[in-house]
Amino acid sequence: MIDTVMQSEQALADQRVDTIETPALMLDLAKVDRNIARLRGRLDVLGVTFRPHVKTAKSIDVARRLFPSGEGPITVSTLAEAEYFAAGGFTDICYAVGLSPDKIGRTRDLVARGIDLSVLIDSVDQAEALGEAARDGAPMPKVLIEIDCDGHRGGLTPDDPALLLVADSLRNGGVTLAGVLTHAGESYGARGGVGLPEAAEAERAAAVAAAEALRAAGHAAPVVSVGSTPTAHFARNLDGVTEVRAGVFMFFDLVMHGIGVCALDDIALSVVATVIGHRPEKGWILIDAGWMALSRDRGTQKHPVDQGYGLVCDIDGMPFGDLIVEDASQEHGILKLREGSTAALPDLPLGSRVRILPNHACATGAQHETYNVIEHGGHAISATWSRMRGW
Repeated sequence: MIDTVMQSEQALADQRVDTIETPALMLDLAKVDRNIARLRGRLDVLGVTFRPHVKTAKSIDVARRLFPSGEGPITVSTLAEAEYFAAGGFTDICYAVGLSPDKIGRTRDLVARGIDLSVLIDSVDQAEALGEAARDGAPMPKVLIEIDCDGHRGGLTPDDPALLLVADSLRNGGVTLAGVLTHAGESYGARGGVGLPEAAEAERAAAVAAAEALRAAGHAAPVVSVGSTPTAHFARNLDGVTEVRAGVFMFFDLVMHGIGVCALDDIALSVVATVIGHRPEKGWILIDAGWMALSRDRGTQKHPVDQGYGLVCDIDGMPFGDLIVEDASQEHGILKLREGSTAALPDLPLGSRVRILPNHACATGAQHETYNVIEHGGHAISATWSRMRGW
């Protein structure tokens, strides 16, 4: 057993960005910590609780950079995440996806284990299903009503009569209403930061108005939860808000860069790939990372600067100007200069290593089992951290 551990430690010590089997997912820990400190400091100034979303990282090790004690509060997007993080010691969890009746049993199992769990609904049907389940007197999760602040996804507008009907149904069923939750999804349509303060204010105003409407009707609404990575960084006033959620801020990505939330140097996640061929007559360089390693996400396609399937950097993470992954098949990536570029195609011989910055950190991370952790941009891999999967 000791020999096995020593061999494993030696294998890790021998791993480097320039020697690891590719494609491989890299995580720059110094950038993660810097990104966390940036947003946490901003929200401290605004005087609200931070409830980070762990759906991007899906990793206990990353979550402990947020909460070394491992208790939370955190936000999750699947019950598998809730169960995984609960097993890792996190006890304050918000499941921020609309609840389907078939999942009520799993939420109750978490509550029975001592997890302070809140779930999300926006209909009387969901409220009635929760009330029906509560008849046996066993513990139930708390409930947040989803508020639509910008027409992006689900939820009720603050002036929708159904808001009070849902709250009444919860009360009649003996289920605790904890408050309201909204997500400013339309903020992802911003470019260069323009309009983000206004989106943050619209998000705040909608959530607060809904909470006030509930209170005026005699319902408790202690939690007023807002959140998206863009609005969290651009909010100027969070009066009436109790907590802010954000997820991709830990890693950032090219979508966040295009929106105007981060610099390229803030992006902590990358995929290392190897040059496997050239088509000089087409201006192509071929790599061994296709959409199975990078994901199919083309989130920058409608941005002023389209990054293809990812922006190409050298082995140290410095971008090659206009070189992007212009196209991808399952296991092949095609590097090409961005259309209209006057740059020269870099000299990347067979076997050269490159690093690809992702369009969408959540989607790219989901293609991999583990993070290879590097520190301060170095080549040595100091740790490997597992990612969870499933729903």
